[in-house]
Parts: sequence; structure tokens; C-alpha cells
Amino acid sequence: MSIPNEGGLYAPGPRRLVFAGEAIVDVVMRVPVLPQRGGDALATSSEITAGGGFNVMAAAVRQGLPVLYAGGHGTGPWGDVVRAALAAEGIGLLRPPDQDRDTGFDVALVEPDAERTFVTHLGAEAVRGPASWDSVPVGPGDVVYVSGYGLVPPDSGQALGGWAAALPSGVLLFVDPGPLVAQIRAAVLDPVLARCDWLSCNYREAAILTNAGLTNTGPTGTVSAEAPGDPAEVARRLLARGAAANILVRAGAAGCYVALFGSSSAVHVRAPAVTAVDTTGAGDAHSGAFLAALADGRPPLEAVARANAAAAFAVTCPGPATSPTRARLDAWLRG
Repeated sequence: MSIPNEGGLYAPGPRRLVFAGEAIVDVVMRVPVLPQRGGDALATSSEITAGGGFNVMAAAVRQGLPVLYAGGHGTGPWGDVVRAALAAEGIGLLRPPDQDRDTGFDVALVEPDAERTFVTHLGAEAVRGPASWDSVPVGPGDVVYVSGYGLVPPDSGQALGGWAAALPSGVLLFVDPGPLVAQIRAAVLDPVLARCDWLSCNYREAAILTNAGLTNTGPTGTVSAEAPGDPAEVARRLLARGAAANILVRAGAAGCYVALFGSSSAVHVRAPAVTAVDTTGAGDAHSGAFLAALADGRPPLEAVARANAAAAFAVTCPGPATSPTRARLDAWLRG
């Protein structure tokens, strides 16, 4: 199946993932309950590990898709953590370290029901400069991943967005707007979505993009959405408004809703039933495994089913980068 978008045709089997997202460090703390505003809570355990976009890249490469990290990385302890993790997975680096900044990090609070809450500080992974992406080598057969985190900063976001919106024909563009979707300026996001071949988001993010189920806008510009809702409906609405050629709305344990180009409906692809231990990185595992499955030549719905399985496996293990290898996932699916 070729995927029409903006008058072009895109091959279904990418040969390489060029990751234009952000690899950062996760400072993970498991807490019995989130602290009240102005309060504190004692964590039952903690760890420091590469996270953010690293989780997507690790999921893809473990499923056999070669990966090139095109984002930034800094000079300092956080940058060292990310580089070591990338090297361990066999993921190549495009850029030298930023000598002026360290890599950014987030604090992830994981509750007993496996839900997680983040606070993120961006660093060298947010590449600066108006022409900072022009030298990235992309061509036919590549898939480019862009994260909403990279589109938020006023200067670097505009540069990344302009580059992504102008990607040449034959390059597959995959966009995950992420939890900060409400903070991305329309002037940056809309051209990227117009060029996008696959848009992947959870229900909350999809509802924000469609203005469905919104409850309030806070003083920082963040928007919350009611859940549960109707993921199929928001997937259809995103497709109808032309947000991207093809839409994935991830629905956690329920699986994923898929709205394909030229269709007026969304298909529900269910996920294996598991007991979740830690949902950190579940969406990242889904994205990486989905792209690797497309690279294997699987049709989109089969690719989504495999991505659902990889994400389900990942949430049964503590930690953010727990997506399985191809062999391990195959064995797990065989039962």
C-alpha cells in the first residue's frame, strides 16, 4: 500500500529511521501518591536512565529497523547517559556534542496504578539555529520522526517545523505531538501536519487537536481533556480535517484506533490484555515498533497490531525503555 499525501506517494517499507526528536534523561521516581501542591512524597524507588525519544529509537532498533539520531546531545553527565545508551543499542549519532549545554531531563512520577506524570527541562537535544536541520541526510526510503517536544520552543521549534514541512517526496513523516501539543504554535504545527503521513497520539492529545472533550485551560497554557472518551470519533475528526494522511489514536489497554487515508471510519485494533506495572514509554514503544513493522512490509493494521503487542509487553516491566526485541516479542506472542 502506498500512502498518498500532498500529491505524492510514499513507499510502505522504510529502510531507516532518522530520528528528529529528543533523547533526554528520565529521573524516575515511583510514589505511593502524587504530592499535594506545596507538599512532598517519599519515593519507594528511583532510577536515572535515558528516556524521551530514546525509547522510540530503542523500540525501533530492537525490532530490526536501523536508526540514526539526528537530534542534539550535550556536554555533561546527562549527555553521557544518553550517548552510552545510544551506543549500547547500536544507534548512530549525526551531530557532535553541544559544548555549551548539557542534555535535558525530566522527572517522572509513577503511581501504583502505573500512571505517570512528568516535568521536563529541555537542553541540548533542542537543536538551535535557523539552518540547523538543513544538513540532515534524508532521502527516499527514510522515515523521519518528529516529536511535539521539539516543536514547542519558539526558536528551535520553528526551524524544526519548517524543515519537516518541506521534506522531499519519498520521505515518510511520522509525527507524535505529545503531551505539550496545546503549547505548539499553529503557525509551526499546521504545516507539519499538512505534510505528515502518520500522526500518532493518545486520546487526550487527539481531543486537544480536535477541540473535543476539553475541560479547562490553565494559566500556563496547558489544556486537559476528559477521559475516557470516544477515540474512534476523534480519529475520524482528525482525518476529516486533514490533520495528516493517516491517524493513530492510542487508547492504552484498549489498543489503538486507526483512520486511514481515503476512509471515513476508524478501525479498532485491540491490544493483548496485561497487568500494567509502569506505563512510562508505552507510547514510544508503540511508535518504534509500528515503524519497524512498516519496514518489514506489514500492512498498516498488522503493523498496529504488532505495535500494540510491543507496548503491552513494555508496560509489564518497570522502567521507560522496556520494549522487547523482535525475537522476544515473537516468543511472547506465541505464548
